[in-house]
Amino acid sequence: MRSPLKIAKRQLTLQTHRIHTLPIVILMPHSRCNCRCVMCDIWRANRNGQEIAPDLLTEHVDEFRKLGVEWVVLSGGEALMHSNLWALCEQIKAMPAKITLLSTGLLLKRNAENVVTWCDDVVVSLDGSGEVHNEIRRIPRAFERLAEGVASLKAIDPGFRVTGRCVIQRRNFADLPNIIEAAHSIGLDQISFLPVDVSSSAFNRPQPWGDERISDVALSPNEVIELARIVEDVIECFADDFSSEFVAESPDKLRRIPHYFAALNGGGDFPKTICNAPWVSTVIETDGTVRPCFFHQSYGNVHEQPLDEILNSPEARAFRAGLDVTRDEICRKCVCTLSLAPTATI
Repeated sequence: MRSPLKIAKRQLTLQTHRIHTLPIVILMPHSRCNCRCVMCDIWRANRNGQEIAPDLLTEHVDEFRKLGVEWVVLSGGEALMHSNLWALCEQIKAMPAKITLLSTGLLLKRNAENVVTWCDDVVVSLDGSGEVHNEIRRIPRAFERLAEGVASLKAIDPGFRVTGRCVIQRRNFADLPNIIEAAHSIGLDQISFLPVDVSSSAFNRPQPWGDERISDVALSPNEVIELARIVEDVIECFADDFSSEFVAESPDKLRRIPHYFAALNGGGDFPKTICNAPWVSTVIETDGTVRPCFFHQSYGNVHEQPLDEILNSPEARAFRAGLDVTRDEICRKCVCTLSLAPTATI
């Protein structure tokens, strides 16, 4: 049960646009990735990459405590490429805070013992049934290594929660029914879906993609019609998976994906955005850059200012006060929203 004080602090943050409590921090421990996905440019980062040193995190843990951080999501890049990830996790758990690891799955088997020891759950990227996943990831045996990694975690702790997230795009939209079957076959506890982001400068893009890159992964008008038909078939054929929430999205929320692609093609408005990420979370990148979410511009850098000062600077507060997520061009096209109610538990 959430304490009245924490509820009050969250409500005060939403009302005043000053961060009184920060439930979620998304932390990028390592800048590189071990996949070569067609819809992402993170892997194009420099060969040596960057990583957050444990001693640098120590400087910020007290700030995390003061801000009431309850949940740290390890994103990236691939966090498991960090040379001493478990020292980072040890500090986070001592706060204490929940840890969720986002992973390609390629290194899960090798790190299974530590993952189960230090993380509360794992979210893996699943882009299709075996052949389709491998084609998108452009890594030999990517699907097989992912399956082996999930099996290793479950062998240590059968109750350890491992869920999947699938980015729908041109190369896998027709595979949607098989993706749900694949999620079952490798032992995932849940699978969720979102459309590919083609409109932002996130994910190591120096600037938004041009038309050629967009058309390589986004759906054409005819493909949108086909996806809408597939979605309706999936809703009918996998009714039990929706009712059990093995498929995280409700039928109506899954229907938003073809709606989104239709809007990209000029076929109406984008689905309505409901998000309060800048009020309840922040993203800290490997180089210390602080953002309100993956997609908006930086507030500052934790190597230059304390996190609290960055989050509550006049510029940051003015950004939140002036942000209308239903009208902002970045928010309207966002594929990955967060809506955390004041009374929600983490």
